[in-house]
Amino acid sequence: MLKDAQKDQQTITTDGKQTRTLLEGVKQKEVSNIITRNGVTTELFRPEWAVGPDKIGHMIHAILRAGAISAWHMHEHQMDTFFVTNGAIKLVLFDDRANSSTRGEINVLHLSRMRPTLITVPPGIWHGLQNLENLESSFINYFDRPYDYSNPDEWRLPSDTDNIPYRF
Repeated sequence: MLKDAQKDQQTITTDGKQTRTLLEGVKQKEVSNIITRNGVTTELFRPEWAVGPDKIGHMIHAILRAGAISAWHMHEHQMDTFFVTNGAIKLVLFDDRANSSTRGEINVLHLSRMRPTLITVPPGIWHGLQNLENLESSFINYFDRPYDYSNPDEWRLPSDTDNIPYRF
């Protein structure tokens, strides 16, 4: 064995479920692609899944240029739900909520259209996205409340901040 070699830890179970622990309040739901006679359909929201807001107040479709980073931002009140529609995106979450059992922890999630997944990020969690592709990647983001143009619920830090222990 070569010096400094490290054995991989288990990241997935025998039935394909990921073993990571998500930050408190973050929800994840893998969804299925439904193959039809003329393409593919993917359901993005069903109330019984308990992922995402009880009602959708606003929805956007975003495109990230090749290699682009959109970080860091946080909402005090808004809940985000992400779904990648094209390409591959890394979503990094940092919990700085004072009363959270996962305060100070980070989740790094790799999202792709190849494994359709919904990720819900509750208020108070800092998050950043990075396009892992050499082409554009895109995602849908839906929220529990409409964007307030006159008073945005958006707090930002630069991607290289020392306040979050992660580097893109």
